[in-house]
Amino acid sequence: MTAQQPDTRPIAVVLLSGGLDSMVCAGLAREAGYRIAALTIDYNQRHRREIEAATTIAATIGVDRHVILPLDLRQFGGSALTDDMPVPKDGVGTDIPVTYVPARNLIFLSLTLAWGEAIGARDLFIGVNALDYSGYPDCRPEFIAGFAQLAQLATKAGAEGRPFTIHAPLQYLGKADIAREADRLGLDPALSWSCYDPQSDGRACGLCDSCRLRREGFAKAGLEDGTVYAAG
Repeated sequence: MTAQQPDTRPIAVVLLSGGLDSMVCAGLAREAGYRIAALTIDYNQRHRREIEAATTIAATIGVDRHVILPLDLRQFGGSALTDDMPVPKDGVGTDIPVTYVPARNLIFLSLTLAWGEAIGARDLFIGVNALDYSGYPDCRPEFIAGFAQLAQLATKAGAEGRPFTIHAPLQYLGKADIAREADRLGLDPALSWSCYDPQSDGRACGLCDSCRLRREGFAKAGLEDGTVYAAG
């Protein structure tokens, strides 16, 4: 009997929210030849349905390990996703909306970095994009570039000359492009969850910014979404 050969592929930590973008990001990391350590943050968000989606996606993609880390940001509030305020349903505007969670991606990438350093991973993946999004400042290329510099300054690995690479492969893709990537990668979009305001019957609301952007993206791509919407 031949001994099993060790898996020599590099490992990457992928921030896996359970949304479409994070699912495609994980799929791209897998395609690039990485073993995947998936990190999902349970921040007691309104749309906790996405945590279930992240669990399903992790199993489907075949990650090495999936950590669901509790971090109750409702203790801070300040967002329609973590506080008792309504989710806007009147269309995507030009201002930063109340669904922005203060410093969310900064916090989440810091945790991704910490886990990466702990397990010897030098590659971190995050599914932000700067085109079809709701104006969040922590989705912009400047944020990703700035965090990459910070990662070298804030870690033992960085100080010892073992730098981290922050991968944002969806950075300049719109939702239609991301929908096409999901299709190309053979990922079922119905496994992911985007709605900020899930309905009591389990359907997506269809009217929040995230639902609107997702629906428009799949329509432009000419692809089936798989999400059942309550309105629109």
